[in-house]
Amino acid sequence: MPQKRRSGAEHGGPGHGSGSRPLAVKLRRSGRRRKPSSTEWLKRQLNDPYVSEAHRLGYRSRSAFKLLQLDERFHLLRPGIRVVDLGCAPGGWTQIAAAQAGADKGRGAVVGIDLLPADPVAGAILLQGDFRDPATANRIRAALGGPADLVLSDMAAPATGHAATDHLRIVALAEDALAFAGTVLRPGGAFVAKVFQGGATGDLLAALKRAFATVRHAKPAASRAESAETYVVATGFRGIEPA
Repeated sequence: MPQKRRSGAEHGGPGHGSGSRPLAVKLRRSGRRRKPSSTEWLKRQLNDPYVSEAHRLGYRSRSAFKLLQLDERFHLLRPGIRVVDLGCAPGGWTQIAAAQAGADKGRGAVVGIDLLPADPVAGAILLQGDFRDPATANRIRAALGGPADLVLSDMAAPATGHAATDHLRIVALAEDALAFAGTVLRPGGAFVAKVFQGGATGDLLAALKRAFATVRHAKPAASRAESAETYVVATGFRGIEPA
């Protein structure tokens, strides 16, 4: 199980201070023509230091560094806590949560849930299903074995290319995640969810402020500069009043 290391990962990402920039990797031409969007994605992957560092450390995805950086700033993870990771596949956030909680050593509990299957993560319990389904929600609570200290959501609906639509869809996911979190979080617990540029607004922001003592927004360094994503981090859970 990868651990938080005292190298580049100490700051939640590739090492700094080398005084030089890595040379850009050029794509080789192939007999099959690629779509322009595919070519740009490949270029980003090949020249993204977080991608190469994730491979080196054995993380499932570069997004693992986003959670490391959020934890570095907000101190979300600690040994022995109970964590739910909503939309966990492929498992990058689950890996970090399990390692920091000590779940691979029998401490705390980390439960990941996704519509898609994910390969096992040492110490974590991975479930497949929709957390919004009452039966699946009961399975999550049973696997946790007690109230959660932290609920994570790195979920995002497939992008449509229409900014207003994409914003509404990701806010709806965050609202669903918050509604679930309200049923499992202990008093004082924390909630993290992905939102888009502009952050949590309107009804979602009002609900977060009622339910938590502190609500902040953060864009980890590992989030690509061109990405509209940001994260809402809510701490000091006080409870959600029935609608």
